[in-house]
Amino acid sequence: MTAVTADKARLPAVPGAWLGVLGGGQLGRMFCQAAQALGYRVAVLDPDESSPAGMVADRHVQAAYDDPQALDVLASLCVAVTTEFENVPADSLRRLALHCRTTPAGDAVAVAQDRVAEKAYLQASGVPVAPHAAVQQVADLRDCADALFPGILKTARLGYDGKGQVRVANRAQALQAFADLGGVACVLEALQPLDYEISVVVVRGLDGRTVSYPPSRNAHQNGILALSVVDGSVPAAVAEQARRHALRVVDHLDYHGVLCVEFFVLQDGSVMANEMAPRPHNSGHYTQDGCLVSQFEQQARVMAGLPLGLTETLCPTAMLNVLGDLWFDAQGQLCEPNWAGVLAVPGTRLHLYVKSQARPGRKMGHINIVGSTSPELLKRVARVRSVLGLPNAG
Repeated sequence: MTAVTADKARLPAVPGAWLGVLGGGQLGRMFCQAAQALGYRVAVLDPDESSPAGMVADRHVQAAYDDPQALDVLASLCVAVTTEFENVPADSLRRLALHCRTTPAGDAVAVAQDRVAEKAYLQASGVPVAPHAAVQQVADLRDCADALFPGILKTARLGYDGKGQVRVANRAQALQAFADLGGVACVLEALQPLDYEISVVVVRGLDGRTVSYPPSRNAHQNGILALSVVDGSVPAAVAEQARRHALRVVDHLDYHGVLCVEFFVLQDGSVMANEMAPRPHNSGHYTQDGCLVSQFEQQARVMAGLPLGLTETLCPTAMLNVLGDLWFDAQGQLCEPNWAGVLAVPGTRLHLYVKSQARPGRKMGHINIVGSTSPELLKRVARVRSVLGLPNAG
């Protein structure tokens, strides 16, 4: 096999060409829809016969993510391939890169798959992170600095939506948490004087040009993103810090595609990177209705070698996550949420992922909400939450 040449890797793909995506979840589904709107055909590789993305793709290659024959089918069909989640095997992207564009590259995804490597990379990029220590064995916890307590012990791999994370007040609790997590590789991160959390979606094209979206201010519940608001409430100095850090990350990694960097904003106004996701991100869903060009269309534009689109918000915008909990009443019986009531609130758009089964904590969709002013937006958010019986997000 011979690698794709640099010139060939940057030739624009004309509408009608095939773009590929590894992963059949909701992010893949929304990517398919955005790419198809530009005139491209999309192939999805996913083992689930009823995956959300597979339902809308022009072709569904049903196979494991590391199936060599399936990967070769995808590579022979598509001019470019992306991923919709960071835990796809990096070697699968490396294999695809021998025959077609991959955005992002397997090496970039590998960095984001491991919290130890990720924090080292962020620091090497000149982006501040919380004090931390890699934990491979019990001795690492016994020998680590006292200043790391209280902290959070996080598994180095496969953690998301708050999974694989335990708050620890002291060394004894950390040792117990390490055992409870199965003794797998972890990172111990010192708790910071957190004020709030934000994230920045940044896009880097094949030609190295970059654009970034305004930061979203995020609220989480039970470790899962509940609400993202983009209404100018993040101070300009904080937004600029985060934007510079995010752009530094993609440039240092020679990244191509859409990437989200999540940040802690501390009480003194300083910004620390928490983690990054090498793909469109939940907190960037607001771009579908709050911006002229969504994060998903940007991903398709990068893959096709097209110019990047505008990222300014058209108006104050928010994104409210819809979890499977809403399908169950107080007695635990299945019931359909009041979508008519939601859509009766002005400025709302409902995005459901058509997943086969609702489960507590499972992301089933999201609601984008817009308003002409920040107060109007926040009133509409409160009305939607009331219709759905949701508590206020902190």
